[in-house]
Amino acid sequence: MEPKKRIRPINWLGPSIPFLAALAAFVLGAFMLLLLGANPIEAYAALIDGAFGSMNSIADTVVKATPLLFVGAGICVAFRGGVINIGGEGQLVVGALAATLAALTFTTWPAWALIPVCLLLGFLAGAVWGAIAGFLKAYYNVNEILTTIMMNQIAVQLMNYLLSGPIMDPVQIENGSFIPQTARFPAAADLPRLVPTRLHLGVLLAVVVAILVWVLLWRTTLGYRIRAVGLSPAAARRAGIRVEQYAMLALLISGALAGLGGAVQVLGVNHRMFTDGSATGFTSSAGFNGIVAALFGQLHPLGAIPASGLFGAMLVGANKMQRVVQVPSALITALNGLVVIFVVSSEIWRRQLARRQEMGAMREAALATAPAGEMT
Repeated sequence: MEPKKRIRPINWLGPSIPFLAALAAFVLGAFMLLLLGANPIEAYAALIDGAFGSMNSIADTVVKATPLLFVGAGICVAFRGGVINIGGEGQLVVGALAATLAALTFTTWPAWALIPVCLLLGFLAGAVWGAIAGFLKAYYNVNEILTTIMMNQIAVQLMNYLLSGPIMDPVQIENGSFIPQTARFPAAADLPRLVPTRLHLGVLLAVVVAILVWVLLWRTTLGYRIRAVGLSPAAARRAGIRVEQYAMLALLISGALAGLGGAVQVLGVNHRMFTDGSATGFTSSAGFNGIVAALFGQLHPLGAIPASGLFGAMLVGANKMQRVVQVPSALITALNGLVVIFVVSSEIWRRQLARRQEMGAMREAALATAPAGEMT
């Protein structure tokens, strides 16, 4: 008589670890608020109200989450392919620059032609920026973390150069103010608004892109090969997969999606390119926050959708929290940093838990298939 198979309970701890990590960060943040003489309950209530208290607040939260989702979806491709892309900031910038050049060049084009061209050029510019780091990694074994970070600075300096003269707003030059920004794009380059708020069509495009990335990674041969290279380059090479090419392709796709996010940002929100001399002046650190959103979503493009929404809500709600409880702006930065540290650190614990579960499953399988005499 065969022994009954024991039904193993579903373990929800693994998927919940990022949320528990974020909760722990907020608890620690509450102690920091108490030390500053602020009421944590009042502060967090203001944060939630600032992010979701009105239709405009919700729209601002979703718009703030949009570039994070583009970057996060690209990060999922890169990490699944075994490479690390820290160049989201630069890829956002070059994508926005490419869209800007198109919008300022083809000023007489209708919207149905101008918008797709701007988005396509932003996509291609980000792809080139990611492919450079991928090529150096694949064929010269140059550390992609270093190259993507360095290329962030190259993108910033390129942006500063262009906005300080070649594409500066002619009105600024005429008035002698020399503010580093371009002229306002033609109205045909504006992404359509979905409702009478700042919500624009790029939001839906970001969600569609995340879904397409999921299809690519888990429903296509190309995605299978990218994931195989990320899981075990040696095994993938023995299976006949060209590891170098797929590692480069992963960084290319990752950069392309971030570049598309930059194009969407400049067409849907800013309607002009501007800088304060740093990448964050334009990106608001979306290139780095997108990495955290991807990790929070456990490097799954569908998981990156709610994760991006969470961090978008934090960024928008933090402004109202600062006004209501009168805490220094540095505390808001520290709170965001705590969430980043806890969430990134939780990934280590999640992997350890998954490893223990896998080892337990292997032991159970071994016991189930062992002869009766060996089980005593």
